[in-house]
Amino acid sequence: MDNAQSLERARSSGKKASKHIFLRDFAMNKYLYLMMIPVLAFYVIFHYAPMYGALIAFKDYTPMKGIMGSDWVGLKHFKDFFGSYYFWRILKNTLIISLYSLLFEFPAPIILALMINEVRSKTFKRVAQTITYMPYFISLVVICGIITDFTNADGVVHSLFRALGYEGQAMLQQPNLFRPIYIISEIWQRIGWESIIYIAALMSIDQEQYEAARMDGASRWKQMLYITLPGIMPTIAIMFILRMGNLLNVGFEKIILLYNPVTYETADVISSFVYRKGLLEFGWSYSSAVGLFNSVINLILLITANYVSRKVNESSLW
Repeated sequence: MDNAQSLERARSSGKKASKHIFLRDFAMNKYLYLMMIPVLAFYVIFHYAPMYGALIAFKDYTPMKGIMGSDWVGLKHFKDFFGSYYFWRILKNTLIISLYSLLFEFPAPIILALMINEVRSKTFKRVAQTITYMPYFISLVVICGIITDFTNADGVVHSLFRALGYEGQAMLQQPNLFRPIYIISEIWQRIGWESIIYIAALMSIDQEQYEAARMDGASRWKQMLYITLPGIMPTIAIMFILRMGNLLNVGFEKIILLYNPVTYETADVISSFVYRKGLLEFGWSYSSAVGLFNSVINLILLITANYVSRKVNESSLW
């Protein structure tokens, strides 16, 4: 009995101490806490509150009955999706495009940041960064319009390939060319913007390490290999974990603007399938089930990548 009372008193004291620490910290940093309110409100309103709508994945949802009034069907929509012809096609396309993106797009900004870091001319650095940043700020609709015009039968890219002996119809009308066009355009559009965080990480590396390496006779290649890369490896690990958490969230806006029924075979992914089923065919419950499946897989990938990264290089999100 005495032990139970002592434990309860210890818990009560701990709660009071925690409350006192929080109140003191709030008094010292009240403006920072106030600045957090819009951020928290954004995530609560646009990320957590909509999770209530995931219930329609288990219901036969109709707007007239509402979410709670619609009939409960359990896992029916999941079974229909797993047993449909489209399941393996869109899963394969999503995985292939995501893995291509991870293999080619993810390292691209790292390589660009390393190249810019090796340049000694500050003017050239600023010009190179500005040029590579610019595509990111162009509207996605305009980007897709440029891609479509350039790859048409009379477009610049198609004309260049034709001069090299390639003959064929518009490049976006050919299923085997959709994925390369998508990945190359993604690299072109995002490489400069995504390199910013790696350039910032490079600037935080202690310059004395480079001076010591030069005194020991290390070449610039060895300096990059043994100082630069290890210095930004925690940043690379964090960005890799975040990328794994969105591995299956292939940008459906760009795919929707570029694909067509001819290229569904290689271009249709989970997110574009959800868009067609949910908004164009009004299959709200079915599309919600597909989207929920996608989110669960992404969560599993995120947790797995975080665990592996923590074990391998002691860098993780949590």
